[in-house]
Amino acid sequence: MDLTGDLLAEAPADGGLTTGAVARLLGVAPTTLRSWDRRYGIGPAARQDGRHRRWTGADIAALRHMCALTSSGLPPAEAARTVLAGTAGPSETPRPAHTSRASGPLLVGRARQECRGLARAAVRLDAPALDELLTAVLDRYGLPAAWDEVMMPVLHAVGRKWETAGERYIEVEHLLSWHVSGALRGVAAGRAPAPGAGLALLACAPGETHTLALEALAATLAQQGLPVRMFGAAVPAGALEDAVRRTGPAAVVLWAQSRRTASPALVARLDAIEWGVRGARRRPVVCVAGPGWAGRQPPGARHLSGLADAVDTLGTL
Repeated sequence: MDLTGDLLAEAPADGGLTTGAVARLLGVAPTTLRSWDRRYGIGPAARQDGRHRRWTGADIAALRHMCALTSSGLPPAEAARTVLAGTAGPSETPRPAHTSRASGPLLVGRARQECRGLARAAVRLDAPALDELLTAVLDRYGLPAAWDEVMMPVLHAVGRKWETAGERYIEVEHLLSWHVSGALRGVAAGRAPAPGAGLALLACAPGETHTLALEALAATLAQQGLPVRMFGAAVPAGALEDAVRRTGPAAVVLWAQSRRTASPALVARLDAIEWGVRGARRRPVVCVAGPGWAGRQPPGARHLSGLADAVDTLGTL
């Protein structure tokens, strides 16, 4: 029996599921369901003792419709009107939301409609919708455009909201980051690297924990058949230098999210590493990326301004 059947089997004899059970079934927060009921009338047809919500199969179908519409980018108020009017099924494409007005708790500016749906799914902690939306945008636009025009704008919007709202939205940022990371790691590699293709080594600077941009770069390079080694967050300087000596990469990309973690001294040490036989020694091309390097490009390093620029630069090495 599936999860729906299990939950319905546990429903009380007087009919209907509790709000907590429905929240688990749909993968949304109970507070979201209560808010939809209070604000828009998307609630159970009957209440136990006149107070406690008990959701029937028809009520749950309406909630699924509501989740599908808001995840597609429709504002909650408009989605609720559509659900109550019964004018469109969950699989139909809703009317695009107007991009110049606020659309719920996160503002994503003039980004794609998918940004709005992704932001709303993140705020209501709807993990299944996040996976579905991320898969859809990767399939529709390809990895570079999906990252630049959907994933990154929503991540920035969540980060700005967290900065202004204290720790209230930190769980939203963590959940969204986890699912974006999973979607990037799930991207299938393309053709096998060509013999002799230069290896790119990707790493965050010591003390740096923001890895998503490097994960997007690693996935894109792998898609294009370019060899890559992704070392992830907070790589100690000595370990990174050892990795360069052991692998002999054509390029090293060093990511820094903040000025605090951007280390020109480490760039200089990486740039000085040589390997190979005497008379034919080589050194890696050291590239720096991330906002931490803004206005302070170290001598000898190449600055990568974004995902497309990074892919183009590394593809020529």
